[in-house]
Amino acid sequence: MSKHNEFAWMSATEMAHLIRTRQVSPVEIMTATLARIEELNPQLNAFVTLVPEQALEGARAAEEAVMRGRPIGALHGVPIAIKDLTPTAGIRTTMGSKLFADNVKADDAIIVKRLKAAGTIIVGKTNTPEFGHKGTSDNLLFPTTKNPWNLSRTSGGSSGGAASAVAAGLVPLAEGGDGGGSVRIPAAFCGIYGFIPTSGRLPSDILNPFAGTSPFLRFGTLTRSVEDSAHMYQAMLGYSAKDPISFETHPHEDVRLTLENGVQGLRIAYSPNLGYKPIDPQVRASVEAALQVYRDLGAVVEEVDLELVDPLKNIDEEWAKLWYAMIAAIFAGAPKEVLDQLDPVVVRMIELGNNLGGVELTLASYAREMIYNRLNAVHEKYDLLVTPTTACTAFPHDLPASGPLAINGPTSIAGVAIDPFLGWALTPMINQTGHPAATVPVGFDDAGLPVGLQLIAPRLGEQVLYRAARAFERSQAHNQRRPQVEGALHVY
Repeated sequence: MSKHNEFAWMSATEMAHLIRTRQVSPVEIMTATLARIEELNPQLNAFVTLVPEQALEGARAAEEAVMRGRPIGALHGVPIAIKDLTPTAGIRTTMGSKLFADNVKADDAIIVKRLKAAGTIIVGKTNTPEFGHKGTSDNLLFPTTKNPWNLSRTSGGSSGGAASAVAAGLVPLAEGGDGGGSVRIPAAFCGIYGFIPTSGRLPSDILNPFAGTSPFLRFGTLTRSVEDSAHMYQAMLGYSAKDPISFETHPHEDVRLTLENGVQGLRIAYSPNLGYKPIDPQVRASVEAALQVYRDLGAVVEEVDLELVDPLKNIDEEWAKLWYAMIAAIFAGAPKEVLDQLDPVVVRMIELGNNLGGVELTLASYAREMIYNRLNAVHEKYDLLVTPTTACTAFPHDLPASGPLAINGPTSIAGVAIDPFLGWALTPMINQTGHPAATVPVGFDDAGLPVGLQLIAPRLGEQVLYRAARAFERSQAHNQRRPQVEGALHVY
């Protein structure tokens, strides 16, 4: 195997070990990383901004630190991608918008500072829909991001560039943000591990200090391995006064301490569709095969009824109201010449948000309380709740625009009509409640497209979530099956 491919599929954990023990130079890794990105990114459109000179300079500094025996972080010298919504000092952050095409921040987001302190080296920014507003990664500024398993299919969104880059072996680590499934959806569609913690675990200083709670917006990880995610998550943890809901995490809560503890005796509740979502039969089959794996590993798995009241209204519709109101507030009073530069779907969301009244928004919060209480009731009896992450696998880019938002997405699943916005995702509920969640790749459909299983832990239950994800990963080989995007699409 050439060094080019060896580094492409190497885990961040192994890279850091080889760098720390002076078996491989971070410059060697970065040179190969940049060469692979140059070769494959024109097909994938995962990265929208690259900083090769800065990345190589960082790699040389990382090498010098190792050679001089200086203290180094757990991810020293490892390449990382940052989502184009997250501020990065000296590297443009466009947010997928024409309005910010040349926007360069003077300072990093808090979590970017912490990832740098852990030793990661930024190679560039990954694609996102404008302001992260939907579950596919296309915008008016850059080409559409492609799914490395099939270039005609979506990578998901809004962290679709991040997921595509990791799944294609361009980088081992990518940061993402999740306000309705924006980490979990693309991770599921691209066949990688996606994780978001309990709200407050990772501090945010991107929006107004209180704006990221309705719904809960969270940073997360996109990686090919659970262990890599654990190292990345631990690097970002901790309180910041800039985020009023952030809090300290104690050393005994380090998810790496219990990563290999397995699932023997773990109680897992299974909801096939949250009581209301139509699910593609192949997705359901892959998910239920994964549940049998958990049973074989010693877990108790039982199907449950969440007893959610009118879930279509109280999850999909009420979550959407919170989302529309947040976007409308950001653009309150914006002149027509500003709105004219926005994606028409974003403009429509702003209009819908402007039409919402205070009582209507308060009622949307009441819906969150019902869902929160129902999840807590399940977690009183079970260690985890699991569902499909998405109701279908990655769909084609060229689906016609439809639905109330005139958005590109599936209009039916298993013969049942759905809203093409996010009617195919089982993820927004967790952005209403703030519970930690992850998606694990558990199989493929007949077209060779990945299927994801969503794991939902109790609040502050990250350790059990990581244990369960790692146990499945250890028992299966899904993370060893890789898309090949060099030339014609094949799988090897």
